[in-house]
Amino acid sequence: MDNDLSLSDKAYEQLECMILFEELKGGAMYSEKQLAESLQMGRTPIREALQKLAWEQMVIIHPRRGIQIPEVSVESQLKLLEVRRPLEAECVRLATQRATTEQKKAMEKLADGIIECSESNNDSAFLNYLREIHQLLVKSARNEYFIKAMLPLQGLSRRFWFLNKGSDTGHPASLHAEIMRRVAADDATGAIKASNSLIDYLVQQAKSKLDR
Repeated sequence: MDNDLSLSDKAYEQLECMILFEELKGGAMYSEKQLAESLQMGRTPIREALQKLAWEQMVIIHPRRGIQIPEVSVESQLKLLEVRRPLEAECVRLATQRATTEQKKAMEKLADGIIECSESNNDSAFLNYLREIHQLLVKSARNEYFIKAMLPLQGLSRRFWFLNKGSDTGHPASLHAEIMRRVAADDATGAIKASNSLIDYLVQQAKSKLDR
């Protein structure tokens, strides 16, 4: 984890990990005090992190009752992927045009890194790479509305994948890497195609759960 992160950012990352890896169970209720004690942090950074997670629909804050972890469903995943597909395609197109040289170099490094961590089956490292890839992609598009629109969709998609990952649908690391490499190479057409391939994979994963 980046040492330059604020306490609230660190709380956010740790709480997201706990949700994705089911240390905090879907449908369960927790108190702000419980979470603060679990992470050995003060209430303020926990509260700030929870507000961000609530905006991303990763938690539901019930005043005077507690924090609820929402259940996930195939239907909700398929619906959000319908929205994510065109948004992400446009985001990668603009990122190809607007990313700086430094950002494109960072994309190449992230592409290599996410492949390496997937080969070692390191879920924690894979999550960190996913966060960085998603954040860099929307920043590179240089449109703050993509940040507001896409980060919740990407976060919810991450959660569904981690809760339902399995060998039957393979691993998406190479798909994420391909998007980064195409954007870094100024290949807008290839980047859009790679983005659609990733969404196709996520749709296939979700639909595979309906057949069980």
